[in-house]
Amino acid sequence: MKGIYIFLMMLLFASPVLHAHEPSFMSNVYGREYRFLNGKWNVIIDQYEHGKTRSIYKNRKPQSNEQFYEYSFEGGLRLNVPGDWNSQLPELKYFEGTVWYARHFQVDSIENRRQFLYFGAVSYRCNVYLNGTKAGSHEGGFTPFQIEVTGKLLKGDNFIVVEVNNRRTEDAVPALVFDWWNYGGITRDVMLVETPEVFIKDYFIQLDKHQPDMIHAEISLSEKVSEQVCIEIPELKILHNVTTDGNGFAKISFHARKIVRWSPDDPKLYKVILTSGKDRVTDEIGFRNIEVEGTKILVNGKPVFMRCISFHEEIPQRQGRAFSQADAVMLLSEAEALGANMVRLAHYPQNEYIVRLAEKKGILLWQEIPVWQDIDFEDKDTRLKAQRMLADMIFRDRNRCAVGFWSIANETLPSEARNSFLSSLLEVGKSLDTTRLYTAAFYMARYEKNSGAFEMKDDFPEQLDVVAINKYLGWYHPWPVDPSEVAWNVCPTKPLIFSEFGGEALYGQSGDENVASSWSEDYQAKLYRDNLEMFKHIPNLAGISPWILFDFRSPYRYHPVNQEGWNRKGLVSDQGYRKKAWYLIHDYYMQIKNNVR
Repeated sequence: MKGIYIFLMMLLFASPVLHAHEPSFMSNVYGREYRFLNGKWNVIIDQYEHGKTRSIYKNRKPQSNEQFYEYSFEGGLRLNVPGDWNSQLPELKYFEGTVWYARHFQVDSIENRRQFLYFGAVSYRCNVYLNGTKAGSHEGGFTPFQIEVTGKLLKGDNFIVVEVNNRRTEDAVPALVFDWWNYGGITRDVMLVETPEVFIKDYFIQLDKHQPDMIHAEISLSEKVSEQVCIEIPELKILHNVTTDGNGFAKISFHARKIVRWSPDDPKLYKVILTSGKDRVTDEIGFRNIEVEGTKILVNGKPVFMRCISFHEEIPQRQGRAFSQADAVMLLSEAEALGANMVRLAHYPQNEYIVRLAEKKGILLWQEIPVWQDIDFEDKDTRLKAQRMLADMIFRDRNRCAVGFWSIANETLPSEARNSFLSSLLEVGKSLDTTRLYTAAFYMARYEKNSGAFEMKDDFPEQLDVVAINKYLGWYHPWPVDPSEVAWNVCPTKPLIFSEFGGEALYGQSGDENVASSWSEDYQAKLYRDNLEMFKHIPNLAGISPWILFDFRSPYRYHPVNQEGWNRKGLVSDQGYRKKAWYLIHDYYMQIKNNVR
């Protein structure tokens, strides 16, 4: 990884808006010593955002007969952590602003160990206070962060306060307008993690991009010390020792004989053990190759058609953020039942339970950051936030072999500023991981009467490994000709994934299959049949991903009868009922799986 850091430093001096990125949190927190700080937290709703002025994070109590304070965390509202506030109180359904979270926790020993507060995600920005003093802050609602609190913890009772704000702003990622619910709160696990003084901060262990039996490993310690690190894969009878250099970095490559490569048909994982000094980290890692050959996507050297589906990190029946192992089971089981071998995690990095369960189920993942339509591509701070978010997504999940695609954007308009912005993301991403395929979804393909085909006047996709198209023919766009006659000429030498298509239908609603405004399952089903017919005639089609698995909440959707604040494009309703289009896609995926197209 030392070479990566040197390369990033070169980028830093080459461009004022590119900064060296290195892990801001430890790899594989679930493979370490930790305790959850989840549960009921006391909260104060700060609609006018006056709490900081009053220093309510100090949680002061009257010390004399004359003193009083106009706040108290105790005896008031309590919310579940993890969880969004919108789904827990009716009064907070649409709330955008500041909520203060607080709780006490006990610490038995604070000697000879380092302690970190680790947050899976807080939406969207936060300040963290420990025992009355600010300990750290973070911006970005979908990536983890940690704060070292060694020397700041008290033996016995400790008091943590988290000031959370989910207000949308122009310079945020995503920005002011997006087509999903703006959930606020401490939305993923909170943990108190303990490590030795010197610990394994980051590691990256993966199969060579092309070779089927060559494993590359990079390890970074928390300190710039020379120390021996042992890498062990017991099932493969692999045990290698390597010594870190003066920067605490080590790199090693070795052959793995008789390795079974991970694939959707055989999701093999191996126990991997890393030890260094007093530290020991365990993980489950799969090894696979993924690359592009012409217009094909190869997994372990074999072409694989991506039978994909998308979903938001949301449980529709609960109308709230997904955050638990049980939630991951619910979402991925329905994707599995559909016949999907891939899931697009829309439109932001989703929680680690989903990623790890997908790996066990043999489901490839497309992960992306929420660079979506309304981003200010000329703002340097926004660019830095997007770079940091991309780097954090990669650092968290680059040991997860289920992740096959890093996506850097969705539905952006061509411009010089956009191209520069996205190019900087590609540079950052590829400096951290070249074993995956890089992609982005575009939506400006237009039908050209002269050529009789859809074309896209955008040069940027040529920089990507895989090009993706969102096009809602039959919904937002009328069919220019019969679906059987629709031709596509978009990046014809690259794999093309149809990353979004479909239309809205209210579950149980019947209507004329030729009338879009019927909002009927019948219209949605015909729309899907037409799209499936069109797909037969796209030579470089490497996969499809209907939009979307479940109906999802969105204030963007106004129709008072058929939407009611929901995007109804789901193949499954908000109550969990499968629509007619679900069965069409299921049958199509089963035909592809059985090599019948």
